[in-house]
Amino acid sequence: MLVKDNFEKIEKNIEEACVKVNRPKNDITLIAVTKYVTIERAQEALEAGVRHLGENREDGLLAKFEILKDKPVWHFIGSLQTRKVKSIIDYVDYIHSLDRLSLAKEIHKRADRTIKCLVQVNTSQEETKHGLAPEETINFIKNLAEYTNIQIVGLMTMAPFTDDEAQLRSCFQTLKRLQTEIQAMHLDYAPCIELSMGMSNDYSIAIEEGATMIRIGTALVGNEK
Repeated sequence: MLVKDNFEKIEKNIEEACVKVNRPKNDITLIAVTKYVTIERAQEALEAGVRHLGENREDGLLAKFEILKDKPVWHFIGSLQTRKVKSIIDYVDYIHSLDRLSLAKEIHKRADRTIKCLVQVNTSQEETKHGLAPEETINFIKNLAEYTNIQIVGLMTMAPFTDDEAQLRSCFQTLKRLQTEIQAMHLDYAPCIELSMGMSNDYSIAIEEGATMIRIGTALVGNEK
């Protein structure tokens, strides 16, 4: 399996999805989820043309950062324990999993710069998934004003792993509606321009529903250790 070939196929699919809904392709940021693969495979993704890498564990992020440094834009995409913030805060460009005030407080405390964060929303309301309930999201963001080292650049969700297109679209549409409501509030600290949604099995649908960031693991880099 060559990452370069996968990348070209995904780029074509992104373009087709964008054409379908009359969006420019450069609206979409492709994040290679490298949490299950070696540093060598992550390097292969960079060589293929990927510029954004996503990790969901402290040790995986730090190990890859030691080799790759700041060549990619780094995204922390997994559930983040408050006690782990101090270990990763100097290495990440985006945190996709802000879902509680205690975490916001710790990010604010540990950061020496503005950290771009996305609020994680559990649009499927599955008990196994992290994130705020959709109806909690607006008030949560209103309560973040005092954490001046945090900028809420967007929202993130994980749709169910299903072939039910209607269910997938419903989850993505919920996130888009929330984004529209938040943007209408005109909060300086929460421009909310990004929607991080869509993975290997559903990214084309996510793009059609407004995704600006898609998180692709298996379809791009595989899952080999």
